Amino acid sequence: MANLVQTDIGMHHSAKNLIFGLMRIGVGCLVAIFFGLLACRPAAFTPKPCGYFKLDTPSEHKYKLFDKPGFPYTFEMPVYGDAQEDTADSHGKHDETRFWLNIYLPKFNGVINITYKDVTPKQTLDQLVAASYEMSFFHHEKAAFIDHTEFFSPQGNDCVVYTVGGNVATRYQFTATDSTKHFIRGALYFDVTPNADSLKPASDFIQQDILHILNTLKWR
Repeated sequence: MANLVQTDIGMHHSAKNLIFGLMRIGVGCLVAIFFGLLACRPAAFTPKPCGYFKLDTPSEHKYKLFDKPGFPYTFEMPVYGDAQEDTADSHGKHDETRFWLNIYLPKFNGVINITYKDVTPKQTLDQLVAASYEMSFFHHEKAAFIDHTEFFSPQGNDCVVYTVGGNVATRYQFTATDSTKHFIRGALYFDVTPNADSLKPASDFIQQDILHILNTLKWR
């Protein structure tokens, strides 16, 4: 009888040890599965900041002559530019858009628009200057600042360059006139999201080209 009791006790302890062993194994497996799931979980998504178009500038400034027959002006323009006559018709009045020009800058994804006006008794120099001033200050609400620099070119033309600060569509605008017969207005535009910081290298590079255009501008 005593032997039977001892046998039952031994079996009871063995069963208990077996159960505890299985429990430890089960807990270990659950822990391993838990950490495995954590390791396989995809990383949290972090949105990237908006990017802006990067513009690389040429290594140096080089120029070629713009001298289109029939146009009342000539000047030296950058070799990387493509000058094309602006054929836009202003409300059916083609005479108002004669001698308008677009200098496309594909390397910069930009363009320099140039418009020409005759100085006449009905279209006086004061009126043209006032209209140009209004167009230059059209961006004042978004502009951080607007400065202007006036100078006389080697050809004797009265030139003004407007610098518009901030994230605006046009960084530089300009005018030039001989004060008696001819008047032009120009503006630099980029076909990208306006961002002053990312566009600054290209804008500063093209600024020198704009000054060269003004300094070499001649009338016919």
